[in-house]
Amino acid sequence: MSALRWRLILNGKSAGDDSLREAVAALREDGVALDVRVTWEGGDAERYVAEAIADGVDSIVAAGGDGTLSEVATTLAHRDETAAQLPSLGLVPLGTANDFAGAAGIPDAPHEALRLIRRRPAQAIDLIRLQAPDGVHWAANLASGGFGTQVTLETDEGLKKMLGGLAYLVTGIAKLGRIEPLRARLHGDGFDWEGDFIALGLGNGRQAGGGQALCPDAMIDDGLLDLTIVPALSGEVGATVRTLLTEGKHAALDRIATRARLRRVEIDAAAPLTLNLDGEPVQARHFRVDCVPGRVRMHLPADCPLLAAAGPATLPGALAG
Repeated sequence: MSALRWRLILNGKSAGDDSLREAVAALREDGVALDVRVTWEGGDAERYVAEAIADGVDSIVAAGGDGTLSEVATTLAHRDETAAQLPSLGLVPLGTANDFAGAAGIPDAPHEALRLIRRRPAQAIDLIRLQAPDGVHWAANLASGGFGTQVTLETDEGLKKMLGGLAYLVTGIAKLGRIEPLRARLHGDGFDWEGDFIALGLGNGRQAGGGQALCPDAMIDDGLLDLTIVPALSGEVGATVRTLLTEGKHAALDRIATRARLRRVEIDAAAPLTLNLDGEPVQARHFRVDCVPGRVRMHLPADCPLLAAAGPATLPGALAG
């Protein structure tokens, strides 16, 4: 049997990670032909993925945060080949928040993450496809808008280096006194909502922005988007805070949010709206967002909570599709 051939695409910010270097060396000693490419500027990941496919690699490993994963998955999604014809996708989480990896149960330690890729067969997962006036965008994890998006966009890079995921909380607290609701209409099959909101999530994965679980029941292999709309809060703030303290974040979200599962969603905003796709901001007044089933194959833990086979929780609110 010929040796496995992998290509690891590493975010340049993590190029000096000693634990990753040791893990790569160990895997090579174990018989995997693993080459490393480091991204430095926009377009690098796309070029490296194309090169890896031309070289006939078995797996492409994204080493970085949610943005790196999404960039590699996006490049695979743009290809003409089917998911079965493309290399499988693996993830070594090296970012600040690692929201997708955390929700999926992918180990933090590079050696364990690489061992997972070798030991677990790849399985088809969905991707988010967003169509805006400026073109088509993809995301592996979550598209978000409103308060959480502004926190993510405004969190200082230096603060993230010092505090990690806690930096998002610090920035969020600083913004609490100046949350301005946004107005939009969202509609899909059997679903229609219009009003003011402070947070919006369209989940393939469950959380973004350093642990904001906007779509806590989302699955990455069910062919559906989990939609969460948090409306503008007034008298409900006190009750929501009490629920948060006594019953937890999930119960607080259930109290105030409108939630649904849909194959596609169209968004019409009264003013330009910014959606954050795994770190990529896209601004427009109109979006069409689709779930594209089984677009890539990914190595995930056997008990990954994001897989429908693990038994999805019952979703309160509207269920459509």
